[in-house]
Formats: sequence, C-alpha cells, structure tokens
Amino acid sequence: MLELKGIHYHPATSDNPVLEEVTLKANKGEPLIISGPSGSGKTSLIEVISGLAAPTQGRIAWNNESVSDRQRRSICGVVFQFPERHFIGLTVSQELKLGHRRLQEELQSEVLQKVGLSLLNLKELPERLSGGQQRRLAIAVQLIRKPEILLLDEPTAGLDWSVRDEILQLIKLLSKEQLLIIVTHEPQLFASWNINNYQLTNGKLRNSLY
Repeated sequence: MLELKGIHYHPATSDNPVLEEVTLKANKGEPLIISGPSGSGKTSLIEVISGLAAPTQGRIAWNNESVSDRQRRSICGVVFQFPERHFIGLTVSQELKLGHRRLQEELQSEVLQKVGLSLLNLKELPERLSGGQQRRLAIAVQLIRKPEILLLDEPTAGLDWSVRDEILQLIKLLSKEQLLIIVTHEPQLFASWNINNYQLTNGKLRNSLY
C-alpha cells in the first residue's frame, strides 16, 4: 500500500505552493486516477510520489514504512507525457537495456509479450515506430525495472482513437498486476473501470465522481 499524508510541495521557483495537504491511499489491483486541468499540480505530484522531487512537508509510506526519495525512485516506474520524445537508445534493444548492466533475455521477452511488442524488430529505431508502438515501448522500459508502483502521466496523449483504445486495454491489464496511478485530464476515458478517482485543483486533492 502507498500512503501520502499531509504532503506539501513548494519549490523555490514557485511563488505559491504547488501541492497542499495532499492525502491519499493506493493499493495493488485498485487503479487510481488523478485528474485536473493543466497547471493543477498533477505532474508535480507524480514527481513527488516517484522520488524525483522532495516534498516540503508530509509523509510518504510504502507498506506502512516511511520511504525516502531514493527509496521511492527504486520502487517507482514513471512514464511521462509523450515519453517517445525522450528516447535516447539508437535501437529498440538499446532503449530496453538502458540502465541495466545485463538484461536477461527471458525478462525482455516476457515484458515485450505483455505490452504487445513480441514481434517487434529490436534493431528498429524507436523514432520509426508508430505512435502506439512508441507508447508501448516506453511502458516496457519501465516494466523491465520491475517497479512496485507504476505512474502514467497522460498515457493516451497525442494518440488517435483506435490506438488510444489499445493502450487503455494494456493499462487495464497492468492495473491487475501492480499498483497503478494514472494522471489525466480525460478521466471520462476510464469511466467504465472500477477505479478510484481523485480531482486535483490548485494543488489540493479531493475524491471525485465522473
């Protein structure tokens, strides 16, 4: 279980707090949606949860034990909006292996199968893949790290409707296997799911209905 209690985040570059008194609980197998308009603090919340930013105040716990920024970075996998813009591997294979001294072929095959890329040419350039394939690859890169928590920032952004539906089905599958938090400005895409929905407005989080 992931628990945030009384989280405040006020970076030095901001005149006002970005997050105020944010409290939530999330469990494996119970996907959680955080929606809100641009500038509401959604991406900042992902950065704080994942350890990429340190909260100014508050407590973050994993399985009832407080976790440091460094510990959160090790247990979280993050796919930011338009992740394909940040690919740095020359090939799909290199992209998958980044950060790993040695990547087991069995793990790589398992992850590619899970995200629907088992037939992909690993020598292909990431930028030459379709939009849907690029999004799947970005998710695969994180799954190879075996994160306890998977955070997705606008996972359907920029995709056409047919590809969007495929990615939504993939996300739904993943939500059954691990703790999943999705940040989106389109919560209606998940309206048919049995999902916990929160609204983030001006840095403040509250339970929400669609």
